[in-house]
Amino acid sequence: MMGAFASRANRTVRVLWLLELSVMLLAVTAAVWLRFLDDPASRGLFVETAPVRTLLVAIFVTGAMATLGLYQPHVRHNRVDLVLRMALAFGFGGIGLLVLYYLVPQTYIGRGVLAIALAIGFILICTLRLLVYSLIGVEAFKRRILILGAGNNADLINRRLRRKSDRKAFAVIGFLPIGTQQRVVADDLLVTASEGETLLELARRLHLHEIVVAPDERRGGLPMEQVLQCAQNGIAVIDLPAFFEREAGLIKLEIADPSTLVFSGGFDHSFPRRLTKRGFDIAAALVLLLLAWPAMLVVALCVWLESGSPVFYRQVRVGEGGRTFSLTKFRSMRTDAEKDGVARWASSNDDRTTRVGRFIRATRLDELPQLFNVLAGDMSFVGPRPERPQFVDQLNGEIRYYNVRHSVKPGLTGWAQLRYPYGASVNDAREKLKFDLFYVKNHGLVFDFMILLQTVEVVLFRRGAR
Repeated sequence: MMGAFASRANRTVRVLWLLELSVMLLAVTAAVWLRFLDDPASRGLFVETAPVRTLLVAIFVTGAMATLGLYQPHVRHNRVDLVLRMALAFGFGGIGLLVLYYLVPQTYIGRGVLAIALAIGFILICTLRLLVYSLIGVEAFKRRILILGAGNNADLINRRLRRKSDRKAFAVIGFLPIGTQQRVVADDLLVTASEGETLLELARRLHLHEIVVAPDERRGGLPMEQVLQCAQNGIAVIDLPAFFEREAGLIKLEIADPSTLVFSGGFDHSFPRRLTKRGFDIAAALVLLLLAWPAMLVVALCVWLESGSPVFYRQVRVGEGGRTFSLTKFRSMRTDAEKDGVARWASSNDDRTTRVGRFIRATRLDELPQLFNVLAGDMSFVGPRPERPQFVDQLNGEIRYYNVRHSVKPGLTGWAQLRYPYGASVNDAREKLKFDLFYVKNHGLVFDFMILLQTVEVVLFRRGAR
């Protein structure tokens, strides 16, 4: 899980979560004192049983914040968006707590205490967020890196990680050309060593934290002895594919070779991992079915009233190991959408979509029957999007490593669905594959749970649906 959780951005997110968890604990404590200011006896009775109930409030609120994308290391929200998402998170957290209090009365904290705690917590956490966002932009808090190379590979950092939000965890001090290798990077971004100055001495002079090795050609010209000397003296060294994996949450197809994928770890298919993944799939699918079955009945009725039967749409998709299975969805298109038998990509404002279909596709309600595919074992709750055999045959021939995504079960949601809009072309499939490969290489129970929480944000804000 190095790629998913090792970057400074992710460490910052974890520290931020701990800080906000602590803030909510303090907010509940302050609420108790304010609520029972004139009643020390009641306050003392509450304090005796408070730790677990106080922690539940903090967990529910920060959990709701996670579902609304407030702990995504690759996303930076503006102030209006931040306050809106924060308000929704506190609202959802409060509703979740009320449901918990109904189901488990022993956890009840009191309406007055809860309301005061949520108000105090909202003000404090909004203030903390704004302060943290302002500090993140300060260069002193960023990891200082030097790019070893100035050719096409090195320039990928300028092209792919050019926005401030992409570089909020690191600062590129410069690009150091390698021998006679071509130079693509602009001259004003280059750094040069003084005559006789070693790479270690340059790194110390520039106060570097890390060196990213990004040559166009590894054979000849790469000063490996000097790079090793830097590593031995506490300066981190990382190659370009691993850097992109860590900082951008994707695998760059242009620079990833088989040895990079094989020797960089990941691809956990051990029995404990398969067991925990299957247990997670079954539990998540059953919980969602329990919550969603009324909505499923309403969707089925609406589909039938608008365009008759069939209510469900079944289609052959490619699953784990290249095996095919029958995927089930609520029908969102006309019954004659592919009457000529030719498979077509879904497109924006597709004229084959019915009125009900447009709504259920935008809200992802059309995908709820896939929960039965998850329970049957054809799909996982989290994984790459399952594609049709016709498209898979085409993409296998046009996109490098495309078949690697079939080493795990396809998912109802996934990392690529969170990070990239709905794919409707070969180029979109190529871009999404970068995220799919990242998931296949780094998947784990914590990562699955994080994706599941963030999927709520996608549904609520309708990102990526088509």
